[in-house]
Amino acid sequence: MSRPVRFEHFQHLGDKRSQIVHDLDNIQEACDLDDLMASEQYLAISPDTVPEARNRGFRPCRHCLKHA
Repeated sequence: MSRPVRFEHFQHLGDKRSQIVHDLDNIQEACDLDDLMASEQYLAISPDTVPEARNRGFRPCRHCLKHA
């Protein structure tokens, strides 16, 4: 699966529906990025770090951020 063009300068993408953050450098089929992009319920995490995503209430994805 390839990185969405709109997020070429970001590594972490948050799903507003589930409060899950995904690593676009390690995206897996199970993350269902196509569904997330179709829903338009996402946001780029800035600053682009997992700790910042956690500060915003997001949990790491168990598929693409196993060790976060």
